[in-house]
Amino acid sequence: MNQIKLVRVVLILLLCGVAIGSFAHGVDDSTKAFLLGNEGTAFMAFLYIGAKHMLTGYDHILFLVGVIFFLYRPKDILIYVSFFTLGHSLTLLLGVLGDISINAYLIDAIIGFSIVYKGFDNLGGFQALFGFQPNTKVAVLIFGLFHGFGLASKLQDFKMEKEGLITNLIGFNIGVEVGQFLALIFVLLLISIWRNFDSFRRFSTITNTILMTAGFILIAYQLTGYFFY
Repeated sequence: MNQIKLVRVVLILLLCGVAIGSFAHGVDDSTKAFLLGNEGTAFMAFLYIGAKHMLTGYDHILFLVGVIFFLYRPKDILIYVSFFTLGHSLTLLLGVLGDISINAYLIDAIIGFSIVYKGFDNLGGFQALFGFQPNTKVAVLIFGLFHGFGLASKLQDFKMEKEGLITNLIGFNIGVEVGQFLALIFVLLLISIWRNFDSFRRFSTITNTILMTAGFILIAYQLTGYFFY
């Protein structure tokens, strides 16, 4: 019974994150007001905004849940998260500094696809349907690039001042890493506890199916926004 309750808690947390995030994800009013009115360097403020954005960024977190779901060794977790970090850090800086504008709905739809991809990968879908296994590290890096453009698109909406821009972006990026680290601690704690039960393998299929479902919901939500708004 305790095992079943634990599984239900984990699944409810995932579903709640998607349901709330689908309507609340983005930039809140107080952050909007700050970004629109900020002039010059504000390193700590941007660090805080970056951390908050990652902690409330359900799409980034769901992807990372898929990435680390079957990773047991800290070394492997560090390697995969580093590939993701490298990817989104590059395109975050490049997107804003280079003023590379990509439609936010399309980028977020691709981010939703990254969640579908990782859940499908965890279920062994590539081997079962296509008879091969894509390089997972390369996939994480590539999707990290798209996640970075997603972060950049949020900042580009506010036409930030050039003065202090690089410093502010570095602060934001560090904040994203801090938020990512805090979120991963929570996720790893839940998964580590769950792995102690026989139900982990039995219900891992359900969890990764839910990840795929969440990804499809995000894709549909973002494409609706792209075509109708």
